[in-house]
Amino acid sequence: MSLPADQTALDLLDAHLEALWDGTDLPLPQGLVCLTAEGGAELVHWALDQLRRIPCEPKGTFARRVGSLLTEFRSRRCPWNAAALRLLDDTYTFAATGPRRHDDWAYDVHAVLHRSVADPLGWVRLDRDRTNAARYAAPAHPFDLPDAPEFPGRLYPLGAEAAVTALAIMAEEWQSEAAPVRSRPDRDAVLADARTLLDRYGPTARYWTNATAAASDPAPDFLAAGLQGTAAHGFLTCDYVNGLDFFEDLGLIAVTHDEVGVFWSFGAY
Repeated sequence: MSLPADQTALDLLDAHLEALWDGTDLPLPQGLVCLTAEGGAELVHWALDQLRRIPCEPKGTFARRVGSLLTEFRSRRCPWNAAALRLLDDTYTFAATGPRRHDDWAYDVHAVLHRSVADPLGWVRLDRDRTNAARYAAPAHPFDLPDAPEFPGRLYPLGAEAAVTALAIMAEEWQSEAAPVRSRPDRDAVLADARTLLDRYGPTARYWTNATAAASDPAPDFLAAGLQGTAAHGFLTCDYVNGLDFFEDLGLIAVTHDEVGVFWSFGAY
């Protein structure tokens, strides 16, 4: 089934802006030119107008301004994107959703972590390592994953409200967090953004985490513990790559009949 013209235009422009942000010099996709000539989405026209106003030189400044435009474009595209960017864009996190294609959802999670599938709705993904050269040797970098059949055995089921708090504390830093979510004046807004993200997966979603606190209790109080007080089984590479050494992580997986959502926070120095 083909996508609506507006969604196709939005997807094409998102990919184009991301490529420009990454430093790739590309002409405007011809398909996008045709779609916008036919009318297209108002948001597409706005973003293209903003893009034309950005000077091409110096290249570093151009890339930074395109990155800012991409963030604003994604935020305006839908409330889910805006919540994801508010909650997680300032921390070292991975957030992506992929289609559910297997009876064993671990294979679908593997596909998301290997960046081999796209978001079914074309919504934002957060991936600081998307251009890391280490991915040529290890496509799932910074993850060091067990084989799919072994993956669920290293996770614990989590209740829906505990999943919200697990996601909310990913807005914190691992070692240098001066203001844990539990003590922030915008605590309720942070939790609301986490709920917005998980509402995507519906009331029948099942949740899993690598946090050891969930081993004996599917409803641990992540908010009280904070990120620094949350122990977890690690799924990260132990290799020292490009000046980064990974030491802690917290993951949350949402599983539905149609999708798998993967959210992961990394501690690195």
